[in-house]
Amino acid sequence: MTGENHAPQVRAVLSGALDAVGLATASAGRTSAEDRADLGLPTAPKTCVVLVDGLGMTMLTERGGHAPFLRSHLADALTLRSTFPSTTASAVTAVGTGELPGVTGMLGYSVRDPADGGVLNLIRWDDTSVRPREWQRHDTLVEQIDRRRAAGEELPGVVSVGPARFVGSGLTECALRGMRHATAESLADRVDVTVAQLRRPDVAAVYLYWGDVDHVGHTYGWGSWQWGEEVTALDGELRRLARSLPAGTLLLVTADHGMVDVAARTDVAATPALAQDVELVAGEPRTNHVYTAPGAAPAVAERWREVLGETAWVVERDELVATGLLGPVTPERLDAVGDVVAVMRGRDVVVDSRTQPASSIGLIGVHGALTEAEMAVPLIRTVV
Repeated sequence: MTGENHAPQVRAVLSGALDAVGLATASAGRTSAEDRADLGLPTAPKTCVVLVDGLGMTMLTERGGHAPFLRSHLADALTLRSTFPSTTASAVTAVGTGELPGVTGMLGYSVRDPADGGVLNLIRWDDTSVRPREWQRHDTLVEQIDRRRAAGEELPGVVSVGPARFVGSGLTECALRGMRHATAESLADRVDVTVAQLRRPDVAAVYLYWGDVDHVGHTYGWGSWQWGEEVTALDGELRRLARSLPAGTLLLVTADHGMVDVAARTDVAATPALAQDVELVAGEPRTNHVYTAPGAAPAVAERWREVLGETAWVVERDELVATGLLGPVTPERLDAVGDVVAVMRGRDVVVDSRTQPASSIGLIGVHGALTEAEMAVPLIRTVV
């Protein structure tokens, strides 16, 4: 497996959208104009980016009957690639910064905490002395714009619309710092707030986040009737959003990753060959960062290959970094990558009941690996 894939990447969405309204940035060695061209985006007076957590392209196409509005735009949609790992902390930060996880350090749901050797949760940032701004040091796209504004340019604002609990949260600080926040809880209220913000003359772009599709998928699986009902509700509000936005607004709907429903679980705690010489398992059940005793990585990797067989791609750190899947990995974050990394194929997962709660182990819908169902995300493009 390598990092060579020339499909457009989700990291380019906000960059291209901001460029469409004249807010130029640069990231990942590319200009925002190049990102906008890759995504085929026109210029526009206003832009609205909706990120639906967990709505993969495979899911949308296979269950599109629940989403008539989105389905009506699929013929003109792009299929983008998520980040690796295909998970929220990694992908949302890539959207907000334009950079891949090797640069941002957002290498999965969790990594080893350099402060105490425990688990550093890159979503919640609880039980750690590590600060989000110290961990993810790269400028966000909006911070780039803010520097130009501070230098005297008159530039319109960029607003994030989401729940109040996200304001100042660890993931928000890593991915979206610099944005002005307008809070709303229900999706209907977020649509109303988004429309009101884009009617303001001093706002050019709004980023709207919705997480319930992912939550329902985790709990019930994306093949469930509950998932279908949630997507139907989402689709109705997106249709209303498109009808309500100021004329000429560029509306983009995308996602951070897709999902698979679990087929089988292997517990490290109950599998001595997997637990031997392993100090900590982090990441997520589909892509495990395995931190080993000093010098034990080659033996651990071999035992994990023997136990997991064809259900996983198991590599040592240097081999994974060399593939380019993480993008360039900064020296200060190299040790955050597992000594061994196990990337699951099919629909199997590896969990560790020594550190992971039952609620996490029991998730039905999961993501993080390299399958098409997890990596392919839609980009719906329309000018309203």
